[in-house]
Amino acid sequence: MTPSSPRGDYDVIVIGAGAVGENVADRAVKGGLRAVLIEADLVGGECSYWACMPSKALLRPGAALSAARRVDGSKQAVDGVLDVEAVFRRRDSFTSHWDDAGQVEWAEQANIDLIRGVARLVGERTVEVTPPDDEPFTLTALNAVVLATGSRPVVPPIDGLADIPFWGTREATSAHDVPGRLAVLGGGVAGTELAQAFGRLGSQVTVIARGKLLGGFAEQAASRVLDALRAENITVHLDTETTAVHWQPDGSIRLEVTDQDGDGRQVVADRLLVSTGRQSALDQLGLDSVGLAPDAITIDNHGQVTGTDWLFAVGDAAGKVQLTHQGKYEARIVGDVIVTRAKGGQIDDNLWSRHLMTANSYAVPHVVFTDPAIAAVGLAPVEAADRFDRTRTVELEIAVAGSALQADGYSGWARVVVDEERRVIVGATFVGQDVAEMLHSATIAIVGEVPLERLWHAVPAYPTMSEIWLRLLEKYGM
Repeated sequence: MTPSSPRGDYDVIVIGAGAVGENVADRAVKGGLRAVLIEADLVGGECSYWACMPSKALLRPGAALSAARRVDGSKQAVDGVLDVEAVFRRRDSFTSHWDDAGQVEWAEQANIDLIRGVARLVGERTVEVTPPDDEPFTLTALNAVVLATGSRPVVPPIDGLADIPFWGTREATSAHDVPGRLAVLGGGVAGTELAQAFGRLGSQVTVIARGKLLGGFAEQAASRVLDALRAENITVHLDTETTAVHWQPDGSIRLEVTDQDGDGRQVVADRLLVSTGRQSALDQLGLDSVGLAPDAITIDNHGQVTGTDWLFAVGDAAGKVQLTHQGKYEARIVGDVIVTRAKGGQIDDNLWSRHLMTANSYAVPHVVFTDPAIAAVGLAPVEAADRFDRTRTVELEIAVAGSALQADGYSGWARVVVDEERRVIVGATFVGQDVAEMLHSATIAIVGEVPLERLWHAVPAYPTMSEIWLRLLEKYGM
């Protein structure tokens, strides 16, 4: 709701009303403080309307259809292709048709004030707000200002790209047409997911990646996704540089690309999706008014901007982990820190306290919602070896009764990384159909620092895919 007189003081001013900003404000209000959200776009943010929800809604029908085709008995009942219009209708329902009325209502019910407009700092604890059709005004934060402005796409400096009406991930996830030929620039999570989604919707897809596909994940996992894409007739060019983009007279787009051996080729598409990363959206927030440079701020593990006692940054704006669930985790911690300080309490600096973002260093869960999916949490073997004196890695094919029932010819892989000194798991990775729902058990084991001797007593139900936990522990030597 918009306050009747939006000029004055708040305990907490949150710039950005996406999922992360909403969580900060909600936590602050539940702690007895008065909070306001300031938002220039849709309340609910990128994840709700252009990222997590619509992209997964686009992916799910294809995954469900493919899963049915992997089970004898159901595959005989499946014919035809995806109903594209039905897929888009379902996607639209998950974005509330890009209408944020429901989120506005939530803010009202949560007793959080909402102001529409562009916000920027103009001094310590002072925020100037420019509404869409009104004069600017200022607000003062008694306790904290929180930057929750998310991130924006990074567009590479490719010759001719600025002259092409290309898609970003926003345009792709909100599209209502399926291009005959789609070129995807970028082999990260978003580019890979959308490549498979549109391939299954009927596009002839070509992915052009400067490096490896899904380079941040285990090679044994990423390679299975690569094999799956290629099996679905998606062309993937790895270690390939895009040097120029041209608009053709017939309306098509021609990309000039060069592989690692220096060999050049052309890729022609009807649409170009550029998905080459994101950067924190801090440059228009007036940080210079309080002596800070947008590209040089640091944030501690309480979410506080170094050199201040009142400014915080969370989520993509903080630039630590660009994942919605992790941003919401940071938001809850920042909200608790602000409330505790406002009430004169003591901040708890213990490693796993409610005031410290420990999971950012030890237990960040990631899921790539491709088919097969990748689910990973915690440290990779190299990272664990740098942090602990003795580590051990155990890996296995996912080949248990539960996986055999899940799909005929099921193919998957699992890995755990163990800190040998404490005999606890510090990292886990799964790849395969339907592995995403297995991830939280690994996250709990890592965060809870569950000794292997105790984990041995966590008996997996039979026949489920979680039996892989028993097999991993047996291979370890339990």
